Amino acid sequence: MTSGLFQQINYEKAYRKNRLNAANWVLAHPDTLAELIDYCFHKDQKLATKATWVLEFVFRQQLKLLYPFLDEIFQKLPSAKGDGQLRSFGLLCELLTLEYYKKERAEVRAVLTSKHKEIMTECCFDWMITNQKVACQARAMTALYFLGTEIDWIHPELATIISQKLPNGSAGYINRGQKVLAMISKHQNS
Repeated sequence: MTSGLFQQINYEKAYRKNRLNAANWVLAHPDTLAELIDYCFHKDQKLATKATWVLEFVFRQQLKLLYPFLDEIFQKLPSAKGDGQLRSFGLLCELLTLEYYKKERAEVRAVLTSKHKEIMTECCFDWMITNQKVACQARAMTALYFLGTEIDWIHPELATIISQKLPNGSAGYINRGQKVLAMISKHQNS
């Protein structure tokens, strides 16, 4: 028997409306989040990507719904490979670090562990040095910047990678890279 969640995420076309409708269904049925996260790491890459896109809409609306699942997400994060998956998980990393470091939200600080940060750091650096789409790399840059405000070695490594890739980067990469380099410089001088 096919679950209600599967029917929601197995839409034919990846239109924004379809992803949003599926996410709204999940928000109305939060008991399906564990199943959705399982689909995000499914061996069928097409299904995994669709599920991850739906998950992105869910956490954009209610990030805190994912807090109970962070251990599972970060345990499986290194296995995510598809462009759509990585873009969405890059956004998750960016949002978590913004909530943790910039906004200093107590509820995120209570659930984002040093192990999560370690895995996030490894994955984000991996995304920076491999041939990933700009959206994934831009989000990884931001997440690494904020992680680097706590972990000393990150900023020098990140600045080196960005500086090496800037001359051949796309407009989006150059824009985000220059902003992150400026933030690193300001942080070092404060």
